[in-house]
Amino acid sequence: MMTLDELKKHREIINEIDWTMTPEKAVDMYLEWGAGWTRGNDFVSGNDISIYFVIFDWESPPQVTLLQRSMDEVVELAKIPVPADLFQEACAEDGYKAGGSVHRLSDKLKQWLAKEIGGPPIDFAR
Repeated sequence: MMTLDELKKHREIINEIDWTMTPEKAVDMYLEWGAGWTRGNDFVSGNDISIYFVIFDWESPPQVTLLQRSMDEVVELAKIPVPADLFQEACAEDGYKAGGSVHRLSDKLKQWLAKEIGGPPIDFAR
């Protein structure tokens, strides 16, 4: 499991981060029962992977987790501590569910995180 400093040394991973991927979309695309209408034109084959961040709202201290998902598995690549206010705001924006949830990142948290890891600026207008 990489730290923030270790992740910064892996430009090849940072360049592959899909900032638009959400936990729901990943499940829809990569799990066999995820053949629903929500996938649109996003299809994956046996060798495809997605690298994206999620929030596990039960974790403390506040952090995000970088996942690599394929049709066969999901691997946690890194855990990055984040400001508590951005963590709470993202969880609230996505909606709390009883028993702990996996959340998407808010736009503010994505911008903060992209800057921290030295990634490209994110254009939300697209």
